[in-house]
Amino acid sequence: MTTNPITVLVVDDSALMRQILTEMLNGADDIKVIASAPDPIVARELIKQHSPNVVTLDVEMPKMDGIVFLERIMTLRPIPVIMVSSLTSQGAESTLRALELGAVDYVTKPTTDLQKGMQGLAEELRAKVRIAAKAKLRPYVIQARPTFVKKDITAAAAAAPIDKIIAIGASTGGVEAITQLLGGMPPESPPIIITQHMPEKFTASFAQRLNSVTPLRVSEAKDADRVLPGHAYIAPGGFHLELGKTAGSYFCKVHQDAPVSGHRPSVDVLFRSVAKVAGRQSIGVILTGMGRDGAEGLLEMRKAGAQTIGQDEGTCVVYGMPKAAYDLGAVEMQSPLKDINKQLIKLLNITAVT
Repeated sequence: MTTNPITVLVVDDSALMRQILTEMLNGADDIKVIASAPDPIVARELIKQHSPNVVTLDVEMPKMDGIVFLERIMTLRPIPVIMVSSLTSQGAESTLRALELGAVDYVTKPTTDLQKGMQGLAEELRAKVRIAAKAKLRPYVIQARPTFVKKDITAAAAAAPIDKIIAIGASTGGVEAITQLLGGMPPESPPIIITQHMPEKFTASFAQRLNSVTPLRVSEAKDADRVLPGHAYIAPGGFHLELGKTAGSYFCKVHQDAPVSGHRPSVDVLFRSVAKVAGRQSIGVILTGMGRDGAEGLLEMRKAGAQTIGQDEGTCVVYGMPKAAYDLGAVEMQSPLKDINKQLIKLLNITAVT
């Protein structure tokens, strides 16, 4: 029995890039590029004409910015979109905004030897197109981002022993999931350490964005950073993040050991360190994501006495990582995304954000 191929619309102002992406995608038997467009104006008509399963969208284009076009798509007629962006600080900012708007994932253009570099990304792009074609989308609803006055941590609070540590892992769909989760956590929260699959430069922008839209003080983790209440620490792109402990104080360990299951940072690396160092003083949360990174580590956390939460299938963009963890018996509680911070607040016996 034959199945219909995944149909893709390629949108990029570069004729060379459109050619490379088209050849790359058409190299897979189960994917077919049905059209390409040099700008969003042409793309809009092609979407109406062909109803593609997936759109690849350049961030920077003439006539209409890719982010503006994406917002219109996701507000009026959601379609799975994969962003194609440059590996720069500006590209990272735009891509993070795209993920917040509902883009399923992204690939980054190489900085040198464009044609050779993009061919090296062929399997990554094809895999992400396959995932995007099955992703669960919700229309984007324009919401005003709240602003928060950050509370200073008192010397006494900083010196007090840490009772709990929260560890979070995510991949595809994780940008908006983490933003929503942290946005509902009070400034008095215990320390939160996070691994989100993301390349260099993107994690610094992600941390800055989270710091501006959540009550917590969020930063990209640095090696030997002391872990404090009211703070969240993001694993830097290209580096593993682990939890360490010395003289009764927790701290961040950041290093470039070999990738684990193809990932650096790896959620498994984070969760295993938390299981070893914090044990029953920790809570593990596994969110939307492709693959199974974090499943084994979360199981180790649960066996060490930690409480564990997995995002449910209905609210995941991709129910891969949480499903793998659930199937292993690593997940103690499954929950819709909107309720996870409520569960954390209840487990921690702290006051919710009002």
